Amino acid sequence: MGGTVAAVSSNEAYAFTKPNRDSITLLAGLGVEGDVHAGVTVRHRFRMRKDPSQPNLRQVHLIHAELFDEVRGAGFEVAAGELGENVTTRGIDLLGLPTGTLLRLGDEAVVEVTGLRNPCAQIDTFRKGLMKQVVGPGTDRRARVRAGIMSVVVTGGVVRPGDPVEAELPDGPHLPLGIV
Repeated sequence: MGGTVAAVSSNEAYAFTKPNRDSITLLAGLGVEGDVHAGVTVRHRFRMRKDPSQPNLRQVHLIHAELFDEVRGAGFEVAAGELGENVTTRGIDLLGLPTGTLLRLGDEAVVEVTGLRNPCAQIDTFRKGLMKQVVGPGTDRRARVRAGIMSVVVTGGVVRPGDPVEAELPDGPHLPLGIV
């Protein structure tokens, strides 16, 4: 199971979107070098207010470019980095991965999938009505969240657009992704 890196993004300041870069460097146990969300403990402002000592399970945000194709069909133009993700992928079903999956990004970097991104109201501030496109009814009456996945860096390395993405599933039983 694999795909490719379509884009990489980072931002040193708190902002909803992240500018695209030629490359990003992942740092083991921290996240994206120079990104505001990098750190051992949580860096999300809302979560820091609740408990700043909790571990940072959201070091690297990945989202599938296929979501942008889908929302474009509903009239929303969204480009890589605009939903705050660090790595935009193509050709891999990120939302179908179980918790604990290892994703190899490029030649060296490895991240471990921790869960789903919890979509926030800023998505509608960015594009009014977009939240309904990324959160909707699922087949089992629970909300289907499609705003990407979160991960922690296991092995650091440089990640560039065009790099391969390879998934290594954990030993079973597989646990579905929950919001982190």
